[in-house]
Amino acid sequence: MILVIAEHHKGQFKKAAFEAVTYGYKTAQALDTDCAALTLGAVTGAEELGKYGASNIYHVADAALNDFDSQVYTSVIAEAAQQLGATVLVLNHSANGKALVGRLAARLNAASAPGVNSLPMVTNGNLRVKKSVYSGKAIAELELKSPVKIISVMGNSLQPQGTGEAGTVKTLNVTVPQARVKVKEVKQVEGIVPLPEAEIVVSGGRGLKGPENWGVLEELAETIGATTACSRPVADAHWRPHHEHVGQTGIAIRPNLYIALGISGAIQHLAGVNNSKTIVVINKDPEAPFFKAADYGVTGDLFEIVPRLTEAFKKFKAEH
Repeated sequence: MILVIAEHHKGQFKKAAFEAVTYGYKTAQALDTDCAALTLGAVTGAEELGKYGASNIYHVADAALNDFDSQVYTSVIAEAAQQLGATVLVLNHSANGKALVGRLAARLNAASAPGVNSLPMVTNGNLRVKKSVYSGKAIAELELKSPVKIISVMGNSLQPQGTGEAGTVKTLNVTVPQARVKVKEVKQVEGIVPLPEAEIVVSGGRGLKGPENWGVLEELAETIGATTACSRPVADAHWRPHHEHVGQTGIAIRPNLYIALGISGAIQHLAGVNNSKTIVVINKDPEAPFFKAADYGVTGDLFEIVPRLTEAFKKFKAEH
């Protein structure tokens, strides 16, 4: 059986959870087995996971699981997997998923593949998966041969696909250990699509010249429904908050569309965004390294080009 750990935020499921269930369902089809989903803590709408292929939905309802603790979650997930006889565990390659993969692999004596970006190939019951390595410069193939296998899936690796109807949520009784860490406060950014889940990202660099000019970027982002981001020098200069920093030392993303405004494209930045499906670069320096990685490039003053681009998008939306 495939067991998908359906991650939620404050009790609400986002696109990433449905991606993981879709991945689990398609993997279950390849292995000729069932796909189940596991939810932890206070959550609503778990029955919706059935629409994406979870034939069974299990819920561990314990207040101790409302705040993420990697040690507690590992213990609960491992016991649930053993109870249910799961042979493959699927997680999101999120901050929480990254914290769990190694612990679960050690607890279950399992082979693990973190950051997978495509569906597995099945050979004699083993799973062969692919992932980016060396900052996206190469693709590695891993074959998981152990009885239990653990996979974490990169965001935007596949689109969620509805395959059925809402399911029934069943309570699962497992032992929830006492947490060693007490969570006193959680501060999270609200009201925007998180960068790892964003399908469209508009990012700015030092070419914007200062925080007072960020309005030109924000208007474009609002018009096309994008999440905003920035390069490291911008975050270090406190022009923008650090949670918007994308790159090797920030957040690695893989949106469908990445628009870079006034970013030269240093190797550290490219390492975090070069898995984007389409990259558009606007920069007045024709020698900017980013142009070599771009699918589309515009050489010119962004303060002239971006407002015209925004108006063109507004006109297109009004006509369609």
